[in-house]
Amino acid sequence: MGFERVKSMVSPLRSVSRVALGLAVAASVALSAGQAAAQSFIRDTEIEEILARNSEPILRAAGIEPRNVEIILVGSKDLNAFAGPRVMGFNTGLILESDTPNELQGVIAHEVGHLAAGHSARSGDFSKAGMRPFLLTMGLGVLAAIAGAPDAAAGLASSASYFGTLGALGYSREQESRADQAGATLLDKAGLSGKGLAEFFDNFRYQEVFDEARRFGYFRSHPISSDRIEALRRRVEGQPHYGKTDSSEAMAEHAIMKAKLDGFLNPQVAITKYEEKAADYPSRYARAIAYYQLKEPDRAIKLVDALLADQPENPYLWELKGQILFEFGRTPEAEAPQRRSVELKPDAPLLRINLGQTLIALDDKKKVQEGITELKRALTQEEDNAVAWRLLAEAYDKTGEDGLARLATAEFNYNIGDKQQARVFAMRAREMLTRGTPEWRRATDIVLVAEPTREDLRELAREGSVGGRTR
Repeated sequence: MGFERVKSMVSPLRSVSRVALGLAVAASVALSAGQAAAQSFIRDTEIEEILARNSEPILRAAGIEPRNVEIILVGSKDLNAFAGPRVMGFNTGLILESDTPNELQGVIAHEVGHLAAGHSARSGDFSKAGMRPFLLTMGLGVLAAIAGAPDAAAGLASSASYFGTLGALGYSREQESRADQAGATLLDKAGLSGKGLAEFFDNFRYQEVFDEARRFGYFRSHPISSDRIEALRRRVEGQPHYGKTDSSEAMAEHAIMKAKLDGFLNPQVAITKYEEKAADYPSRYARAIAYYQLKEPDRAIKLVDALLADQPENPYLWELKGQILFEFGRTPEAEAPQRRSVELKPDAPLLRINLGQTLIALDDKKKVQEGITELKRALTQEEDNAVAWRLLAEAYDKTGEDGLARLATAEFNYNIGDKQQARVFAMRAREMLTRGTPEWRRATDIVLVAEPTREDLRELAREGSVGGRTR
């Protein structure tokens, strides 16, 4: 199965138990009638790392610590990018339209330039958006079972405030010009060429002649003009790093990122775009993914195995192989490649979640326990990964640890923004957990921060439970 999207703010989530995704869609929220089609959050370790490498020198030039900035990938054909003190976001459409890493870095610099110039979105500061609780985070090949949880749909709807923030982003032409200049300064300070910045906007100069309905959203909220583009071009041409070009490694990563997106998002197009006789890695990678998305697992596995013969130490190829095997019902076979992906990249929590998902799906108590260990290790790095919590709840249910299963379900609901269900399951967990244990105290914390009822508070008061470790 490909993407699983929530097409309506009020529609219940469909059952997607044990479904492996490529670029796993976290949540998709339909906007108002006058806005663009539904958008989705996407998680993928390989792409996130490439985007982080592109962003790092620019963020450092702006005095922002890259480790403190979360990379967000939005599944949308529309061109868009955004930056805040704690978040850097990219639409897949923008990435696919960029020809070089330097063009993408130009857009990044422009967005960070808004921050450097002191501009604020009309809808308010990103730091107040509270996006983290609304991100149903997923790893490559991991979509948790949400069957029988229609209340989760209501929780996901709360993320509309995030998409509303994106839609409300808009700046004056004067601010755009200032952000151009600030972006050019950041690129030069980072030792990067400003050529891509000017070229990217120049490539979409024609957007000015379109009516509002036909323009890319990015250019509706970031108006361009010929005068502005020419002023930017003159500025960057005079900078010392203008002639610097992208390294072969950066160009290769950019091609891989675009090929991966094409394979997952546009498999029919990818089969034609990336010719079968092509011998380069991105083309073969895209075709393998595309065949997987088109439900031809044998052809996909054959291509992945050929790629692994050339790159046996590539964790993302092992990840992809495990993902394909898992989704097409070959769970025991999926374990070995997923283990290998974790061995090659032990610091990637999403890969551990993949492995954990497979282990708990096996009919083996020892494997289920090992799966619990892998999921808990992933959560030490991404404590708000909702899918890991959902899978952990499933694992604890299999081992008969009912209190821990309900606590994990409470954590899952808390991290998708459904405080009501988080509170309900936390209260149930407290009834089953040993009083005074860290798990019992954590359940109490969730109750206290999840809008407890008066009855809940009276019960806590009667037993003497106060405060606790809150988020």
